Parts: sequence; structure tokens; C-alpha cells
Amino acid sequence: MQLVVARIGRAHGIKGEVTVEVRTDEPEVRLGPGAVLATEPAETGPLTIESGRVHSGRLLLRFEGVRDRTGAEALRNTLLIAEVDPDELPEDPEEFYDHQLMDLDVVLADGTEVGRITEITHLPSQDLFIVERPDGSEVMIPFVEEIVGEIDLEEQRVVITPPPGLIDESEAVVATSREEEGDESTPSGDGNR
Repeated sequence: MQLVVARIGRAHGIKGEVTVEVRTDEPEVRLGPGAVLATEPAETGPLTIESGRVHSGRLLLRFEGVRDRTGAEALRNTLLIAEVDPDELPEDPEEFYDHQLMDLDVVLADGTEVGRITEITHLPSQDLFIVERPDGSEVMIPFVEEIVGEIDLEEQRVVITPPPGLIDESEAVVATSREEEGDESTPSGDGNR
């Protein structure tokens, strides 16, 4: 099975190094020297990692055969794809690969069915489960500890405790508006009072 493990960013320096946006929890395993990675688009690869280092908090990689800035810049926005055994599990029991979570049933703590995970979106601040509900609509569930309480791979289900309004909009708590607080006559103007 193939997993996207990084995306190549801009060239760094003049000797063929590139910055990478890491998309794996195990960069030391997936992006180490000697790793051979497929690419998207396919015609830019496969690429073999020659060396890697961290500079100012960013991972820099150099690939075999890429010796200058022009060659490095030509790789920009290329996805790096690792071949992974589908039965392989992350070392940390609290981590999961996307393929393990796809198609799991999502239920509330009381067993009420919410839907099925059809997609996982990775955002800079958090990951989101895209859940298809029985009626065909979708709901986004933040993959955070406060909401996702249990992931049971054997039972093929995820138990969530959503805040009011996340699943059912009719339960949303609406903040009180200024007009209801009696502050409806606040004038706008030059600010002189």
C-alpha cells in the first residue's frame, strides 16, 4: 500500500537540497538516507534520499542525482510516496494510519449511529474525519482527544463525544447578541464622546 509521506517545497541553497512538508509521524523511518520513494507526478521519480538534516525547524533533503538549485526547484510540489505493508502499525498505540480509519463506523457514546468515515483531511492545526451520515450528508469531526474518545479497530468503530451543535445544528448554542443585551443604540461615528 502507498502512503504520501511528504511534499517537496522550495529549493534550499545551491547544492540541490529541498525543503519538505512532512506528512508522516515517522520521518526518521520513511525519509531516512537510502529510502526510495515513488512520486506524484510519477515522471519525477522514483527518488532516492541521499541525505537529510533539520535546518531552522525544517527538514531538508538531498536526492541522488540532484546536484544544483535548478534540479531541486524542478521537484517543487512533488509528493513523496512510500510503499508500506498494510498490516504494519505505528509504534505508538495512540497513532493510526489513514487506511486503518477509513470506513470505520462513527457512533456516539450511547451507541447512536453518526455515520462512516469516508475521508481524512490533514490541516495544519488538526486532522478532520469526513463522516458520511446515513442520509448522505457529510459532517466534519475534528480528530482531537476531547471529541474522539475511542478508536476500536477490532469492532471497526470510533466513539465520539461531540460538543452541542457539531452533529445536530438544532443543538447549537447561540451567543447572545448585543441587541438582546440592551446595547442596541450604540452609535457609530468619529469616536468622540
